[in-house]
Amino acid sequence: MNPDRSIHDLLTEAERPLLSFEFFPPKTEEKVAQLARTSAQLRKAEPDFVTVTYGAGGSTRRRTLEVCGFLREQGFSPVMPHLTCVGSSREDLHQLADGLYAEGYRNVMALRGDPPRDQPGFQAHPDGLRYGGELVRLLRERHPDVCCGVAGYPEMHPEAASPAADIEHLKWKLGEGASFVTTQLFYDNRVYFDFVDRCRAAGIWQPILPGLLPAMSLKQVRRMISMCNASLPPALVRELEAAGEDEDASFQVGLDWVIGQMRELLREGAPGIHVYILNRARTGLAVALQNHFEAPAPKRERPGFTA
Repeated sequence: MNPDRSIHDLLTEAERPLLSFEFFPPKTEEKVAQLARTSAQLRKAEPDFVTVTYGAGGSTRRRTLEVCGFLREQGFSPVMPHLTCVGSSREDLHQLADGLYAEGYRNVMALRGDPPRDQPGFQAHPDGLRYGGELVRLLRERHPDVCCGVAGYPEMHPEAASPAADIEHLKWKLGEGASFVTTQLFYDNRVYFDFVDRCRAAGIWQPILPGLLPAMSLKQVRRMISMCNASLPPALVRELEAAGEDEDASFQVGLDWVIGQMRELLREGAPGIHVYILNRARTGLAVALQNHFEAPAPKRERPGFTA
């Protein structure tokens, strides 16, 4: 397998913002079929790269690799698997890193990871790692040409002692060799702009990709934000409430909102957009995304915003 292109190089050399999607490994045959339909539709948007999540406790390790292979077969490139510290010893992680490298993967999203649902908090393997920054270091020492991405939390990681401490932790992860940051989802762009400004003030200059999740319904989006310390703008809540149980109306509200976010983010100089797709793509989503990236709003330079 030919090695994937480094996302670091894509970000460095791109003359336009990047578009990327995040998939997750399906657990049933029905969900596998849904993934196939979604990937076929989203391929039309010609994303610059895609990522595949890694289940809590390593529960989807095998399926993560299967989905990565499937997406490669569908023509997506580069494909970036997630890797976490949960439930793995250092030797396990060495073997996983070597296996990914042998398969041509040159990009890894390095995360501490979430504990299994029946576990009250994160517990490192006795011979494992406690933090995502340690995983970045392990990967880069094992394979120096691997590009690592890390997560950032515009509204603060739920376990962080303070916003300032959270920024310092992110700076440490990047200092271990990560090339870029992808943020947790948010629905108010002011949250992202403030986060980037605080990162730059702390001496973080790597690209910070905003992560967006189209709201398909009020119930869905409330469930998602409950897991990641994100907030909902009152205006979005009102629009979703007005849509009620009408799935088409709710989808249109979510699509319009995320397109509006994208326009402002790109106008202000964001290096790209990462979309949490949840393996679903209602008719029109891929076309809307692609049309927007083909004719973006005029970019206004924001000092210190991009690397």
